[in-house]
Amino acid sequence: MSEFGIDRIMELLPHRYPFLLVDRVLECGAESIVALKNVTVNEPFFQGHFPGHPVMPGVLQIEAMAQVGGLLMIESVSGGEKVSTYLMSIDAVKFRRLVLPGDQLRIEVSLIRRRGSMARFAGKITVDGQVASEAEIMCMVEPQKK
Repeated sequence: MSEFGIDRIMELLPHRYPFLLVDRVLECGAESIVALKNVTVNEPFFQGHFPGHPVMPGVLQIEAMAQVGGLLMIESVSGGEKVSTYLMSIDAVKFRRLVLPGDQLRIEVSLIRRRGSMARFAGKITVDGQVASEAEIMCMVEPQKK
């Protein structure tokens, strides 16, 4: 599957407002995915981070990468079965640029390796061609409990 929007994202991910951090998938292949997140001044986290100087928290940038990596795992391993992805580890995290209201995050995640239900990804967020953050993320996929 290549491009899909919020309806498909919400079918695949359990996250909902205010924690769903993916708006659109531009490309989705077997080993990589590219998605977008539009950051608006109305995001609830800007109320406290920081009043008068809104900055998207780095931990939410990492979560956005993890959600996009989860979409890649779900699309590539589920075989139509309902699955959930769980974060296992985060390594090599770097923050390079502030993310501000009005920015559009381009979230690129590539598979480093997969072993059974676990996978390691390289994630990168860019804004206007500049790297905002990057990390290596490990997650696992499990069938959803009924």
